[in-house]
Order: sequence, then C-alpha cells, then structure tokens
Amino acid sequence: MDNEWTHTTVLLNEAVNALFADESAAAGAYVDATFGRGGHSRLILSRLAPEGRLIAFDKDAEAVAEAARITDARFSIRHQGFRDLGELPSGSVAGLLMDLGISSPQIDNPARGFSFRFDGPLDMRMDTTRGESVAEWLATAEQQQIAEVIRDYGEERFAVPIAKAIVARRQERGPVSTTTELAELVAGAVKTREPGQNPATRTFQALRIFINAELEELQQALEASIDVLQPGGRLAVISFHSLEDRIVKQFIAKHSREVYDRRAPFAAPVAMKLRSVARIFPSDAEVAANPRARSAVLRVAERTETV
Repeated sequence: MDNEWTHTTVLLNEAVNALFADESAAAGAYVDATFGRGGHSRLILSRLAPEGRLIAFDKDAEAVAEAARITDARFSIRHQGFRDLGELPSGSVAGLLMDLGISSPQIDNPARGFSFRFDGPLDMRMDTTRGESVAEWLATAEQQQIAEVIRDYGEERFAVPIAKAIVARRQERGPVSTTTELAELVAGAVKTREPGQNPATRTFQALRIFINAELEELQQALEASIDVLQPGGRLAVISFHSLEDRIVKQFIAKHSREVYDRRAPFAAPVAMKLRSVARIFPSDAEVAANPRARSAVLRVAERTETV
C-alpha cells in the first residue's frame, strides 16, 4: 500500500457524534458507506460496545486494501458502492454515515487522473477494476452529450465551447488522453473565471461525477437508508458541492413531513419517516488547517419511530 498520499478526514468528530444519540457505548450495527481511508470508521469503532459492529462500503480497491489493516473483529468491509446499501436487512442499522466526494489520496495520485494539477491518464474512475474511464468516454461521446454532462454536473456556463474544443481536438489529433491535455483545452475555451479558480475545475468535477454516476448512486443510497435504518437510527451525510447537498436537503425535507392524499381528504396522512436533526459546517479552525473542508456541510436526520 502506497502511503505517499495522506487524507485528513473532514468533520470527523461532528459526523461521528451525530450518529450516536448519547455518550454511552453503542451496541448496534453501524455503517460507514464511504470508507475512504478509514478516519470515520476508526472513530466509530472506538465508540462501539463489544457487541456492536461496523460495516463499511467502498468501491475503490485502494480503500479496501487500507481497510484490511483494521483487525477489529467488529469491523467488515465490502468492495461495493453505497448504492448497494439496500442489501442490508430492513431495520437493522442504528447509524449510517455517508462522506461524499473523493479522498485526498485519490486527488493527489496522478495515476488516478482526478486532478488537473498533475499530468496523468484521464481516468477518474472510483473503481478502477470496472467501467469506462473519462478518456474512453470522451473518445466516442457526441458533442451534445459532452456539453450536457459538463453543464449539468459542473454547472459550467462554457460547456458548449468546451465540448466543441474536445471534439475538434479528437478529429484533428486523436482523443484527449491525459489530464494536462484536457485542462489546456478547457483553459482555451473558457473566457472568464472566478478569481482563484482554475478554468478546468468545473469540467473535471462534472466528468468525475458523471463517469462514476455519483448523483444517481447518492439518490439510490438515500432511498435505501429509509429501509435499513431502525426507528431512532441516525443518518449523517457530508456533502462538498451544491449538487450533492441539494439532493440530501430535498430528500430529508421530503421525508420529514406528513403526506396527505388529496384524492382521499379524510384518510390518515402517511407518517413522516425522518426528523431533521442538524446542519453543521466546519469550524474556522478546521478550514484553516484543511482548506478542502471549506465547502463541506453535514446534514443529520433521525428515522422516526413510526415505520
């Protein structure tokens, strides 16, 4: 395991504290749906009673290898994305944590292709054992498809010029295959950008989210959480950009109210399934120590007693 790239867990104590209703040792089953490098998992294990257990998910093979270093018998890891949370028994989970986005080792390793700061293969897959890389997708995708992805997942107003540049480069000299090539193409197509932001930031974000189906997986995982959480169980989700946070916010809001059937005005409403508990941001001290925490937001909800 290459330890060159380190990871500082964002909102570590806040997220783990949110999973537990009190200070007593927890005896139930908990889930770290995005193991990463295990910062949250290790702290959760320190809070568990001897009979408690922790199930972790991660589709990154490097994260699974890191998890193998944990020898605690209460811990297990699944080489799966959190879209598969629904495989857990209904009502079996006392606390569920999702730390969205990518980890620092993924960003900082040039071989993974997530960052325009390093020259490397244009991959961006969370799970390098399966699926199509960004380079492979860009080699065949239509201009309109590329523009829609960059616009919808990156909120990039220059999506069309960027897509045109990618396709023109493909026709003239062959497909884009490295992070540096893509970053240079984007820089040539983006006319203005917010101060301090690299022109390629939104495009790289969009392609990463798309190639890993991150938003679709998040929606599936959130829906599964309703079923797997036991009454009183806690859901804690850390988001790092507006698209993710909007999905989480709307999901909690949707399930935090009673639903009335307008076609049956005298029927009892469908009871709410969640209760919103908190919205937490990193402290100024954490952001100063770890600038990657600056956009994070933690939303916490509790499964209601009525199931």
